Amino acid sequence: MSQPMPDEPNIHEPQWDAEMADAPFRAKAARVGAHAGAEELGATLYDIEPGGAISPYHAHHANEELVVVLSGSPVVRTPGGPRRVAAGAVLAFPKGEGGAHAVTNPGPEPTRVLVVSTMRFPDIAEHLDTGALLAITGPAAGRVFPAGADVPFADAVLSAMQAEAEAEAADGGEQIAS
Repeated sequence: MSQPMPDEPNIHEPQWDAEMADAPFRAKAARVGAHAGAEELGATLYDIEPGGAISPYHAHHANEELVVVLSGSPVVRTPGGPRRVAAGAVLAFPKGEGGAHAVTNPGPEPTRVLVVSTMRFPDIAEHLDTGALLAITGPAAGRVFPAGADVPFADAVLSAMQAEAEAEAADGGEQIAS
């Protein structure tokens, strides 16, 4: 049996990338897919302490996620409501509101889950309880738009065109010949 290379992630002996000790998270995360060299699949290992969670209730519009419960018994909320699942459970969350989900650990024991996802960018994720939208442009990159921060599409286009005209005027109105 060969020994793993020093840079190969191991879900039994993880090197944590983030430790979020405070509520509402109370979790540790290791981006094992990225560390293994995956480019089109994400895989994050989470240890969730009692009373913790890994994300708000959300749905992705470009990516599908799969949760594998390695130990413990978290509560998984879906459009059908919350339910406790046992170690060994494998749950799929397709893109769109039908795949909305949240994973929490009400306790009493810690739980460990592996979340695997496609990595299609850009992606839009919705936090369904608050109405916030996340424009995800890459791994751990993007912008958040809280509910009520949006403007009508036509207004946004008009504003962008006006800003472009103002920038051209500030540059002396130089035109590029074609």
